[in-house]
Amino acid sequence: MKEQINQIQTLEELQALHTATFGKNGTMTARLRDMKNLDNDARAALNKENAELRELFKTRQADIEYAVMMAKLQTQKLDVTLSPEPEHVGRLHPLTQALAEISGILESFGYNLWTGPEIEDDWHNFTALNTPAHHPARDMQDTFFLPNGNVMRTQTSAIQIRAMEKCGVPIKMFGIGATYRKEMDATHSPMFHQIEGLYVDKNVTMSDLIGDVRAFLQRFFEMDNVELRIRPSYFPFTEPSIEIDMKWHGDKWLEIMGAGMVHPDVLRNCGVDPDVYQGFAFGFGWDRLAMLKYNLSDIRKFYDGDIRWLQANGF
Repeated sequence: MKEQINQIQTLEELQALHTATFGKNGTMTARLRDMKNLDNDARAALNKENAELRELFKTRQADIEYAVMMAKLQTQKLDVTLSPEPEHVGRLHPLTQALAEISGILESFGYNLWTGPEIEDDWHNFTALNTPAHHPARDMQDTFFLPNGNVMRTQTSAIQIRAMEKCGVPIKMFGIGATYRKEMDATHSPMFHQIEGLYVDKNVTMSDLIGDVRAFLQRFFEMDNVELRIRPSYFPFTEPSIEIDMKWHGDKWLEIMGAGMVHPDVLRNCGVDPDVYQGFAFGFGWDRLAMLKYNLSDIRKFYDGDIRWLQANGF
């Protein structure tokens, strides 16, 4: 048997012999089945023979596999001078890229990142933000109301309320997340993303707000200088309120974000004395900033999942 095993040259022949020896009806299997009829010496000898044969099969299998591998190496050679096969490597979605860059810039300015629930109660989404029931400003937002009275968050300003309630002031934070409104066109989506910043401390001024916004836009758009236009506006949670425009490609002005000094009533709702502390808040959709940075025209394309569109735009 040992000579027979050593003379086998293929794995198929070796497997056939192994089955004939150790299979259900194999010769060694039959001998082991009758071991009960042998004396102790004969049993020991049979066990030794069984172990040696099994080891011999393993050794011969390894030798044959090694020989097969060496034969392939002699005939299959790799030309390292050939150009490699093209690879299609996945990349981060443009919105994810924009968020990472925006977050990094704000964190470098000393803002801390906060998140909050997308399903909000009336207090955090409206009332604490100086928008009580029947306030006309509620009509400015097409809200998704839920049967239990909660809403799909219409603005990430609710995160600011939660942050002040939990940590108090002074505070310097920014909140990120999805928001929901009944809007749908080339520049609006029913689900979009917002980033809102908040800085409350003693002696915080509107000049601090404009300085942070200018520095942020210069970093994000990689511009040496950003020309801003400040327009008066209205938001129930800031007073005074402003809209900030940025000059873009010549004489074109683009609305970038809303901002303003935090309304005293909002501070009071969070247990903060507005006679001691004041601050500013700003908010923008990072989807729109990503559209500008990457020169895209339709916000809905971000959510289509069309790989061809992403690749055509360099993503």
